[in-house]
Amino acid sequence: MSVSDLYGELRPRAFAIAYQMLGSVSEAEDVVQEAFLRMHQTLQRDEPIASPRAYIATLATRLAIDQLRSARVRRESYVGEWLPEPMVTDPTPAEQAETADSLSLAFLVLLESLSPHQRAAFLLREVFEYPYTEVAEIIGTDVDSTRHLVARARNHLRTRRPRYHASRRQREELTRRFFAAAEQGDLRALEVLLAQDVALHGDGGGKVPALGRPINGRGRVARTMLAGLAAFARLGGRIHVTEVNGQPGAMAYDAQDRLVGVMGLDIADDQIQAIHSIVNPDKLRHLDEVSDLGTRLRPGRRSSGDG
Repeated sequence: MSVSDLYGELRPRAFAIAYQMLGSVSEAEDVVQEAFLRMHQTLQRDEPIASPRAYIATLATRLAIDQLRSARVRRESYVGEWLPEPMVTDPTPAEQAETADSLSLAFLVLLESLSPHQRAAFLLREVFEYPYTEVAEIIGTDVDSTRHLVARARNHLRTRRPRYHASRRQREELTRRFFAAAEQGDLRALEVLLAQDVALHGDGGGKVPALGRPINGRGRVARTMLAGLAAFARLGGRIHVTEVNGQPGAMAYDAQDRLVGVMGLDIADDQIQAIHSIVNPDKLRHLDEVSDLGTRLRPGRRSSGDG
């Protein structure tokens, strides 16, 4: 089988591993490209590859571990709260059930609290369901150490890991009501849909205006959402409801149909538990043409319509 054939077959798994390791579409793409380049070089040297599937998973994981170490250094100086690069998805019902937990923005943020090796071991075992022997081979350790890595990660995540019990229809209905209440400026209707301890997260990366830190609590989040969406509507913006990382969400467009931001809703127990809003333009370019609206609204900048 040629490398191009292998690429088509193995790329989805390699990308899934890299993305869930890194929380970045662009960095995951770099990892996948490097992994397949190394596979190509190995084949050119006529070195046998017993299992291309295992080989590419090993390369993707190890490259992602190295990338995550350097990424964490950069994230220490990140302006504001760091959130993952969003993926706008349109999965089948079966895929929805499989990815709702492991791809959600809330879960990817939670994975940031693990060490690179813990994250790799946990994802390979718990999400991708590799046996411990394979996980150990991939991350370059023994089976006992791998079990300890997974156990520590599992214990660390147990109480905070998001669980989504609502059906897809229930989530879609709640999302419809959420954006309808926001559009109508109905504070009471919006508050009913939010969990008491709901959290609103924002990521502008210092490039555009965004929350400096998370906002917590039903009342504060509802008022912040209404004020922000009302201001956005006055500027001619529109909201397109879609799937974001396996969960309900929306893409926000300006009056010229350019992407301003992506919002993901984490829904459980018939309420919205968290809202993640990504407006950093660097994290949106893989999705669509990006608006300069946020840049023009930065403090100290005057829009072209100012007198």
